[in-house]
Amino acid sequence: MPDKPIVIATRGSALALAQANLVADACRAAWPQLRCELKIIKTTGDKMQTASLANQGAALPKGLFTKELEVALLNGEADLAVHSLKDLPTELPEGLMLAATPPREDVRDVLIYRAASFGESQIPNLKSQTALCGFKPRTKLKDFPNGATFATSSTRRKMSLLAARPDLNLVEIRGNVATRLQKISEHGEWDATMLALAGMTRLHFKINTDGTISGDGVPAGLLATVLSLDEMLPCVGQGAIGLETRVDDGRIATILAPLNHAETFFAVTAERAFLRGMGGGCQSPVGAYAEISGDNIFLKAISFRDETVKRGEGRRLVTEALELGEQIAAELK
Repeated sequence: MPDKPIVIATRGSALALAQANLVADACRAAWPQLRCELKIIKTTGDKMQTASLANQGAALPKGLFTKELEVALLNGEADLAVHSLKDLPTELPEGLMLAATPPREDVRDVLIYRAASFGESQIPNLKSQTALCGFKPRTKLKDFPNGATFATSSTRRKMSLLAARPDLNLVEIRGNVATRLQKISEHGEWDATMLALAGMTRLHFKINTDGTISGDGVPAGLLATVLSLDEMLPCVGQGAIGLETRVDDGRIATILAPLNHAETFFAVTAERAFLRGMGGGCQSPVGAYAEISGDNIFLKAISFRDETVKRGEGRRLVTEALELGEQIAAELK
């Protein structure tokens, strides 16, 4: 393998950099003589910190968190772009491809909330003395009181929450993982938020058996409950890292080949085919999760389009992952 370094395009958030460094380390492990350089790029989504991502009427551009990285690839300024796969549109620009997916992290969502022992005097932004201050460890979605306030910017999470608990009050929240943890710690009028377990894991936050969260910079008094897949299906591609390259770059394809995890690639192929068939992007009100068992792939999906909850599932040969995703989308549409 030539000694020429590869340039890895990435966003500048803590999670994006953690993922890019994981990929760089994996490349060097597979090719010990390889040099990797990170190229940090600010995307449209990074610049739109006040925009609502959950407003279905908002005219948000596609590829909010990926477009500028793809431009760098097409212009030859980068050899590889590292994405949270859930952010990558299902239709890629001509000349680019999803080349590999490393092993996937846990796909589940996590409820984040304050502990009951976290008193009012410790919440600087408490707006009402009647606001709920906290809850006991391992509190589940069904345990929150009527009218509890959840902060989320995800359309899928919003619709999933309302399907299970139509009484909930939902508000917008933006920012990275650390910022959202801090906001729940400080905003007494907010009872809970939701995060992807994969992102927390990659940032070295750990959910302990007693429900506490450990890791550098975790605000005091926070607890977490991991939701089951029966309670909430993840968004398409959640927990997976997508490695995007130019179609005609054989050298990079060779470098990335050892990084690809076949089961993850087949699973996200089915999920992304489902999303494409539903005609949506990363903020579409749908969820899906595919898993491999032997030679078979099983896909479970949910759609909240037109304020109607529709569920579907199916099983096919793993080599028919794309067809399975298209099949389930056609059934739900």
